[in-house]
Amino acid sequence: MALVAVKPTRIDIAIADEIADHTNSELEQTAEALTWGADEHVLLALAAAGWLYTRLRPRDERRAADHILAVSLATAVLPHILKSAFDQVRPDRLTVRGHRRGIPFSGRPRDAFPSGHAVHMGALASAAGLLPPARRRLVRSIAAALSLTRVALLAHWASDVVAGFALGVAVERLLRPWTLARPNCKPAERRRRP
Repeated sequence: MALVAVKPTRIDIAIADEIADHTNSELEQTAEALTWGADEHVLLALAAAGWLYTRLRPRDERRAADHILAVSLATAVLPHILKSAFDQVRPDRLTVRGHRRGIPFSGRPRDAFPSGHAVHMGALASAAGLLPPARRRLVRSIAAALSLTRVALLAHWASDVVAGFALGVAVERLLRPWTLARPNCKPAERRRRP
């Protein structure tokens, strides 16, 4: 049983109503295909594959892969914990006209807050800060676009996506000191010290 009921804001409702009024099945099918790019199963598989690939790579690459895998695991678990504490009806359960225009049903009806897809994308966007500027902008743009597919599908209210994205950023930043910490010196240097 959820502990906290979360209500959509007036802005959330207005955005969902506009989407329901102006969408079509082609847009919804496109959004539904794109949203897989932010799915926890896909991201965990990619993070695990990247982690395995880097085991024979230089230490900095291994450390980055360790970080991405740890962040992916944390952002896969955290939304499920939060969804058990928060109760919010998904916008796709409150529209009839949207379903006539192609909006599918998504997930459990009362698991709107927070958007797990947006949590993953917020973490990815934050981790992109470790990349060179051009790649960073590309990754952050993709992360934002994939998060917005959840709003377009009426799987989440806009505020669920914003909160999830911010939570993902926070998780990534909180894990950085542990997963990306550099040792003060190399093992050989440690042995030489008195």
